[in-house]
Amino acid sequence: MTHRLPALALLLAALPVLLNGLPAAADPAAWGALREGDMKKLVFHDTPKPVTDQPFVTEDGAEQTLAQYRGQVVLLNFWATWCAPCRKEMPALDALNMEMGGPDFRVVTIATGRNAPAAMRRFFEETGIESLPLHNDPKQAIARDMAVLGLPITVILDRDGHEIARMRGDADWAGAPAKAILAAIIDAGA
Repeated sequence: MTHRLPALALLLAALPVLLNGLPAAADPAAWGALREGDMKKLVFHDTPKPVTDQPFVTEDGAEQTLAQYRGQVVLLNFWATWCAPCRKEMPALDALNMEMGGPDFRVVTIATGRNAPAAMRRFFEETGIESLPLHNDPKQAIARDMAVLGLPITVILDRDGHEIARMRGDADWAGAPAKAILAAIIDAGA
């Protein structure tokens, strides 16, 4: 038995090296440990929550659902043209999408409630938004189904389209803590 103990100790010592090449495990506790600054308001759920299948309206008037984003990690932001914290936050969301957006990750913005398309476009022009979608939830069906109370609300969806985290209020989504959390989620294949 004394001969097996050194072999076991060597295996345990080598385990971190062996696992280093594997993708990170989906670990909300580890992601939560990355929260600093504004990200301290981000709450990770113990288990993923289903999201609504209610449609939203795209800029060209078509109806779509959140299901179209399955396969990607999504930062879903609910906002409104009259919301001052939304105006402050939107440029950071745009910067995040321009830097990290692609086949694995997307920032999706949905104006909820009465937001005239012309006012939405003007809001984006005034805040310099270049890469975010002008989606609308005019009857607040998505917001109601997803218990969006107050604005802005930002939700992180995993690749299966489930809600894994939520934040109330605005944040610096283009900051290092937000990017570190999102990169860890994306790398984990969540």
